[in-house]
Amino acid sequence: MRNSRLILRSGLTLAAAAALPASLAGPSAAASGISVSTTGSTVSVVTSSCSLNNGSWGNASLLGSRQANFSQGRQTALSGTTISQSAAWSGVSPGTYTVVVVCSNGSTAGSQSVIVSAGSAVTAPRVPTTSSTSKSAPSRGVMGGVGGAARDYGPLTLGVGAALVGSGVVATAWFLRRRSKPYRL
Repeated sequence: MRNSRLILRSGLTLAAAAALPASLAGPSAAASGISVSTTGSTVSVVTSSCSLNNGSWGNASLLGSRQANFSQGRQTALSGTTISQSAAWSGVSPGTYTVVVVCSNGSTAGSQSVIVSAGSAVTAPRVPTTSSTSKSAPSRGVMGGVGGAARDYGPLTLGVGAALVGSGVVATAWFLRRRSKPYRL
């Protein structure tokens, strides 16, 4: 009876470890296609999602807390190259803002919330969004702090982490299996 419970527990642990890489890969695919940062009272956005269309890369909009859609914010045209496009706003007062980037073909490259504080440099937290042709800002919800959401890790980092977790689960299962066998000389 004791051994069957032990085997069942280790089987559940292995099943959970097998599902882990799929759950880790999901959020990274849905992450925003823009990177927003602040330095003092300047907010800047960088993306590589837009392509040149009719001489324009697209526009970026800085939305305040009382602004609900793209057209209500402070709009700036994107400038750059095929590798990277950017926009910046200076003289931004302290507060919480949402940056939305819409490419010239009408698709949304992404949106991200940013906190501008008085006199300090703050990197914006990542807010996952889906690309759509809608030009309205996403609902803002609770911004619980920067934490681990400030950086988007790539698939290589997630794969290495999943491999480490998987090897730990296999080692644990092997150890528990060895302990469950009676000791023989």
